Formats: sequence, C-alpha cells, structure tokens
Amino acid sequence: MYTTILTLHRTGMKIRKISRTTSIHRDTVRKIIKRYEKEKIEEPIIYKRESQIEKWHEEIVSLLSQNLSVVRAYEELKEKGLECSYSTLSHYVRNHKIKNNSCIRLHTDPGEEAQVDFGDVGRRYDAEGKLRKAYVFNMRLGYSRYDYWEIVFDQKVETWINCHVKAFRYFCGVPKVIKLDNLKAGVTKVDIYEPLYQKEYKSMADHYGSMLSACSPYKPQEKGKVESGIKYVKNNFFAGREFKNNEDMNCQLRKWQEKANDRIHGTTKEKPVEMYLNKEKETMLVLPNAEYNISSWHRRRVGKDCHVIIDNNYYSVPAKYVGDDVYISLNYKLLKIYNIENEMIATHERSKSKGVFSTNAAHYDKYKVLCPGFEQHDELYEDKMRKIGDNSYAFYLEIKDKHKRDWYRAVKGVISLRKTYSDEIIDLACKRALHFGIYSYSRIKKILENNCYNLPLTDYIGGEYATYH
Repeated sequence: MYTTILTLHRTGMKIRKISRTTSIHRDTVRKIIKRYEKEKIEEPIIYKRESQIEKWHEEIVSLLSQNLSVVRAYEELKEKGLECSYSTLSHYVRNHKIKNNSCIRLHTDPGEEAQVDFGDVGRRYDAEGKLRKAYVFNMRLGYSRYDYWEIVFDQKVETWINCHVKAFRYFCGVPKVIKLDNLKAGVTKVDIYEPLYQKEYKSMADHYGSMLSACSPYKPQEKGKVESGIKYVKNNFFAGREFKNNEDMNCQLRKWQEKANDRIHGTTKEKPVEMYLNKEKETMLVLPNAEYNISSWHRRRVGKDCHVIIDNNYYSVPAKYVGDDVYISLNYKLLKIYNIENEMIATHERSKSKGVFSTNAAHYDKYKVLCPGFEQHDELYEDKMRKIGDNSYAFYLEIKDKHKRDWYRAVKGVISLRKTYSDEIIDLACKRALHFGIYSYSRIKKILENNCYNLPLTDYIGGEYATYH
C-alpha cells in the first residue's frame, strides 16, 4: 500500500482522492508523501519489535546442550530474569531448532581408534542350513574407514570377542582405542562416568594393549562411523542379493569387502585400503605373538552350600560370598571364579563328568569344617583320643575302621567321659573293652560306672579261665 500511495501521488492525484481510493486516512497518506519528499524512501520501513527472548539465545542453547528439558531450562531462565511464558520459550526452541540444529564432527589420528558394532541383517542360513536371525559385525578404523565385516548368529561374549580377534588379524594390527556401544557383550554396567566392562572382553583388550571406550548412554552418534559402516553393508551387500547357503554368503561377503575397501570413500575422497596401507598401518599397535585364548564367561549366584553350579558340576567358593553373584571364567582345563570387583577368589580344575563336586575345604568357615568327612574334623578327634592314652588311641583306630560312617559318635562319647573321669581311668576302660572286642561307648561307660576297669582280664580257654594283668 505504501508503494500504491506514492504511485498515485506521482500521477498528480490529490491527497483526499488518494485517501478515498485506498481507503486510508488522509493524515496517513500525507505523512507517507512528506516522508518520501523529504527522505526519498521508496519502500516502507518495516518496524520490527525487538524480541526479549532473543537476548537469551546463548543461555537457552547452553542449557539445552546439557540435556536439560525445555521445562527445566525455563525454570533456570526464570530465576535469571527471563520474562516470558513457557509456551513462548517452547515456540522459540521449535522455530530455531535449537536442540538439533548442529553437531560436531569427530576426527581421529591414524591408528588411534576403531569403532565396533553389530547390525541386524534379518534371517539367514547358518552353517547347518537352518534359517536363523543373523547379525553383521563391523569394525571400522576411524581414520582410513578401512572395514572388516563378519556375519554371526548371536551376540554372545565369545562371538563378540572372536570377531575382534579376526578383525585384528585382518588388519595385521590393533587400534589404540576401541569405541563401542553399551551392548551387553561389551558393557555389564552402563555409566556415563565409569562404565563396567565385561571381564573377558576387558581381558582381551588388555591382551592386545587396546583401551575400551564406551559411548555415553543414549549417544550412538559418538560412533557414527561404524553406524555408517553397518548401513553401508546392509544397503550395498545384503540388499537385493540371493545366497545359496551360508558358505556362499560368506564367500560373497569376503569378495565384496575387498571391493568396498577399494572404493573412493564419500568423506575422505580416498580409497580406504590405500589410506590404511600408506598412512595408518604403521601407526597401529603390533599384534602379540599369541592370539587371545578366549574363555567363556558366566554369571552365577553362590548357594548356601558355598558352591556354584556350572555345566551340571559343583565348584566351591569362599563362604563369605554366599548369596552373592560371581563371575566364572571357563576354558578347556581350568575354571576361575571372580567376585564383582573382578578379584579372583577361587580356581578349580574343570571336571569333564557330570554331577561332580569340586570342594576346597578352606572355603568353608572354620567351625563348619569340624564335621565328619573333613580332614580337620578327623584330626581333631584323633588328637584328643591320643592325649587320653595309647589304649584310647587304639580304640579310636579300631572303631573308625569298623564303623566307617558313624564312628565319630562313639568317639565323641568317650571324649565326653573326661568331664567325670581321669584320662588314666578312661584309658584302662578302653584297654578292657579292646581285650574283649567291645567297640561301644555305652559299654565303656558301664565299665567306668561299675569300677571294672581295674579287674583282671580273663579268657575262658580249654575249660579254665586265663588271667591277664
């Protein structure tokens, strides 16, 4: 309308007529014409009212970058003096796309980092010809984008570690840092400050001299390179291809992998294999002389009997861990048990049979091992009987031989007689019992009660009694 008024004015039309034609008050028309004649402004000056919230833009960005919700950010800003409604702030955040309008691209030096992950590739045929859910493992070197892919059918710890070992073998070197997501095969406790890594996986990394670095919770973009690697193999290898069997699928993947590493990468504009060989390989950690010997890891709870069950066998654990969860490392010959702090608390030779108890008596509390069947128990009662006298010790040996299962009952009874009788008298009673072939606590007690321990020892031989002193 500003331009229309000036156009009509240039034709010589009077102010009143311009006002009637445009339905604009003549004072407004007069003001526009005067401004034009004075300042020669051809276009209207748009009055833009200063937004109060724009003054807080940097503060808003800073708060939201700390993962605060808009509600929480509004509370903080109100305390600092912001004067607007929550809906105004919410509208401002949406319009300016403050929460997702930018990102930081992370660069790594040669040999510094590899990123690893599993990706779901649907149902595929395994080595036995069964159709199963399959995953593709990808290790991508952060500098050169040199890739290793492998198809697997589970996400167990053993599978996860074996994929790493094969990838190191393929690269002929080891990256200094392994960046991973918080999957269970790699991280047992997700924590933004101090994640707890799966013990066997950490042991593998230590063997190769590499450091583990888990992404922050809910921040998969921190390993965006391997995310791209998974997406690339899905879209460029699995999409639209048919495989006769598992062997054919793996054979095609190996050939395709060589081509993929020889392509011009979209970001680096170089071939990954050439970047790796020319710039990165020499910076990788050297492979150790021996590959990592993987053990399987299991988590078990210690029973009241101080044992854990693994492969239908029973292995003892120190009594103080009863009711606690422990980690068990298995290899072909040995079983190692660790507490939650990753301290080794027990070792056993691995049993090849079933239902076998492997028990270390030292794992029980001292008072618990003073029961039949334990060496400490037998030695204790043997020592007590020996102290009474030679005849008592002989009685102990005889009764232990003749009553293999419950000998300790009679022995305990004899020892209890020391509360009433002297060792010398008890030893004489045992001598008399041995002479007559008596192996009973109650008979020894009768001998003592009837004061028979000093009577001559007699046998009936050939119609006459023979007396022994």
